[in-house]
Amino acid sequence: MKLNKPKFWDENISFFSILLFPLSLLVLIFIFLKKKFTKTVKFKIPVICFGNIYIGGTGKTPSSIFLANELVRLGKNPVIVRKYYSGHLDEHYLIKENFKNFILNKSRVDGMKKAEKANYDSIILDDGFQDYKIKKNLNVVCFNQNQLVGNGLVLPSGPLRENLSSLKYAHIVLINGKKDSDFEKKILNINKNLKIFYSIYRPLNIDQFRDKNLFAVAGIGNPDNFFKLIEDYDLNILKKIIYPDHYKFSKIEIQNISDEAKKKGCQVVMTEKDYFKIKDFSINDIKYLKVSLEVDGKDELLKIISRLYD
Repeated sequence: MKLNKPKFWDENISFFSILLFPLSLLVLIFIFLKKKFTKTVKFKIPVICFGNIYIGGTGKTPSSIFLANELVRLGKNPVIVRKYYSGHLDEHYLIKENFKNFILNKSRVDGMKKAEKANYDSIILDDGFQDYKIKKNLNVVCFNQNQLVGNGLVLPSGPLRENLSSLKYAHIVLINGKKDSDFEKKILNINKNLKIFYSIYRPLNIDQFRDKNLFAVAGIGNPDNFFKLIEDYDLNILKKIIYPDHYKFSKIEIQNISDEAKKKGCQVVMTEKDYFKIKDFSINDIKYLKVSLEVDGKDELLKIISRLYD
């Protein structure tokens, strides 16, 4: 059974975070030993990794798709490589729908070796920052400005996969949201060489939902980010329906949501990632919010990445 993210992860240090802190210390010890004793595998073509420290909902996959399409526009031939997880089919579908060169493998290393043999000129590794056996040419760590690092603690007492100090292995930080000078100072104290960029999600079909009351459905890492995006465009959410990240919907529960929305004269709107999981249900009145990722300073970002090909 999948559970929703604990609320105390994004609050100040609480009783629960203190209670779980000894387990977090064990996690930190395990990470230290794993980094120390893991043998690194190098590849002949550039490896650009999109990862995160805060668990889930930071925009790794949309950022990977964004860069892949931009590199194709520049005449490059990249491939997105992702590790196969049976519970992450939503993200697999999202990539397939938006980029043609995609390798999915139970082993990241095997998938990347396959990419080399297929004569791609670069690998975009979606979700691999914590895979210490892979030598990356460029690490991009993604954050969402609504959560940043939560309470700042490592799992399970907080939402971080590892300490923020791991940013010393990063090259670029991509923050989805508004400029945050305090956070910039904090991470630059860890790694003064970091290049920091900001991104936003731009809805492409927002007019479909104007002047309607909405049932907003989200089964993603941070559902409040989806709701906030809708509300930022002055749309009215009558009901927010939250499921755990990567939730596998049944047809009956989606039909029930659709029926309830009809009775109240509302439109159901989902995230694009969630919609891929239910589109075969053929419930025609369910719609999704299509978004495009836009990066402020895109040309500078692409200039940094283009150096990998020299």
